[in-house]
Amino acid sequence: MNDITITDFGYQRVTPEEKTRRVKEVFNSAALNYDLMNDLMSFGVHRLWKRFTLHISQVRQGERVLDLAGGTGDMTYLFRQRVGDEGGVVICDLNAVMLNEGKNRLINRGIVSRVDFVQANAENLPFDSKSFSCICIAFGLRNVTDKDKALVSMFDKLSYGGRVIILEFSKIVPQFLKEIYDKYSFKVIPFIGKVLTSDKESYQYLVESIRTHPDQEKLKLMMETAGFSSVSYHNLNGGIVAIHKGYKL
Repeated sequence: MNDITITDFGYQRVTPEEKTRRVKEVFNSAALNYDLMNDLMSFGVHRLWKRFTLHISQVRQGERVLDLAGGTGDMTYLFRQRVGDEGGVVICDLNAVMLNEGKNRLINRGIVSRVDFVQANAENLPFDSKSFSCICIAFGLRNVTDKDKALVSMFDKLSYGGRVIILEFSKIVPQFLKEIYDKYSFKVIPFIGKVLTSDKESYQYLVESIRTHPDQEKLKLMMETAGFSSVSYHNLNGGIVAIHKGYKL
């Protein structure tokens, strides 16, 4: 794996250190309104995408799950209900503000046990090898500077027979839908961000980051290169998002 000397931050080209710093700034700004903006930008459909991700994960009672780039804790909440008191969930995020917001929201929803909170970079996960039955990263991989390194780190932390689940924006298949989606993304989403959060720039980055993220087939190949087996993906809403799944065998 080659070291990255330049990478994308939306449509800009920056150093890896600069991207990591600027991604932290984006989510420092977005944390308090993150769930509200997700509801508005997706018309609430992101909640259905996440529940389908839970279904695809096949998480069972007693398993240990890592919710990577867990943000405000939506997936952690779903996983915690599924694993029960015999299992556990670790929510991990690069951003301390997002992690704290997630902790507060989970407490407000009655989740007070069997959940650990860890601030860490996905590229260098601070856990023992073979620690988790399932690792999920939902809408977070595109913000990671070195995605290949992060995938290798995830592979190492999975137990044998474990699986990784990646829910992420992807490449839209129907051309007519792509044209509509592009207009909505570049015109409406930054405007909503400006009106509700006074932060148009962060949402402009989020829109651009979707376009620079690897498409379905490229991400599948990256996962296979990192060591994952039986890699597959499901397109949702015409490929607006895709769920990739791979196993450590």
